[in-house]
Amino acid sequence: MKLLTLSLLCISTFTFSALAQDKPADNSARNQRDRSGETKTSGDQSNDSEDIKITAAIRRAVVKDDSLSMTAKNIKIITANAMVTLRGPVLDSHEKTRIDKLARAAAPGAKVDNQLEIKPAS
Repeated sequence: MKLLTLSLLCISTFTFSALAQDKPADNSARNQRDRSGETKTSGDQSNDSEDIKITAAIRRAVVKDDSLSMTAKNIKIITANAMVTLRGPVLDSHEKTRIDKLARAAAPGAKVDNQLEIKPAS
């Protein structure tokens, strides 16, 4: 009896977890955009020591800021020729603006291209 109950419980848990998924993640359009070469990706990060210092300074500032979500802390920061590109999802306009300010403060001599996207509410 216990084995039957345990089996039914496991099966129902797997069934409910499968039903709980609204829709599968579909990043096809975003992946295609990134493959086109028209947008900056992490592969475009320069190996120049000054560019690496700029990226590291911005990353430290972003990670240190407790007002930002983990999603915001995981953005892409790409620097090439003192041109910083910020890409990735953030939860709201406050995070987008805050990261832009942090980047400009951490790298005052660099140009900042803020391409952060506000993640739609799910």
